[in-house]
Amino acid sequence: PTQSSLLREIRAAFAQEPRINKNQAAIGLTCHNGTLMITGEVETVAAKKLALAHARTVYGIYNTIDHLQVTPATHAGDGAIRDALCRYLLREPALRDFDIGLHSKGHETMLRLSSPELPGRIIVEVTDGNIVLSGVVSSLTHKRLCGVFAWWTPGCRNVTNLLDVTPLEYDNDDEIADALGMVFEIDPLIHSDQLRIGVRNSVVTLYG
Repeated sequence: PTQSSLLREIRAAFAQEPRINKNQAAIGLTCHNGTLMITGEVETVAAKKLALAHARTVYGIYNTIDHLQVTPATHAGDGAIRDALCRYLLREPALRDFDIGLHSKGHETMLRLSSPELPGRIIVEVTDGNIVLSGVVSSLTHKRLCGVFAWWTPGCRNVTNLLDVTPLEYDNDDEIADALGMVFEIDPLIHSDQLRIGVRNSVVTLYG
């Protein structure tokens, strides 16, 4: 397929999804040799995730570069975003065994050092509302939890989760269920005791 036909097909897919369609004018698409770059700004995380998912299903797109941002419900400066996220991480009991630090203006500052017998390190960097998480954690559930905290942070426009998992874990249904269960317990708007989680072949079903 030609570059122009790929872009037309992606736009047609966006038009069929109501959560993307109303934001479509703000989404920029460029394509070269099967690599698609998505730029612009949408209103919700759901619109961003759906746009990426639809674009990746188009035959002829082999790689996507994600520069699509989310309009924050609350505007905040980089320092305020960084401090708020670090507070989330420092207070969370599931992350108590990890070093927590921040990277700003070329300098790294550690806010907490954990036991050397339990290696783990989470570094937060924020630029123009875009949060980057780097370091090492011990499970995919911990990595996902950090990403959720980042998206929850007021003022966040995008999250790039570069946390490595050591030892290496392969994703599976149990890992997905564990991460969802942990997030549901933390979220004050959800009564986790009234929900049951089913995951099969990466498809999540909620009961309750």
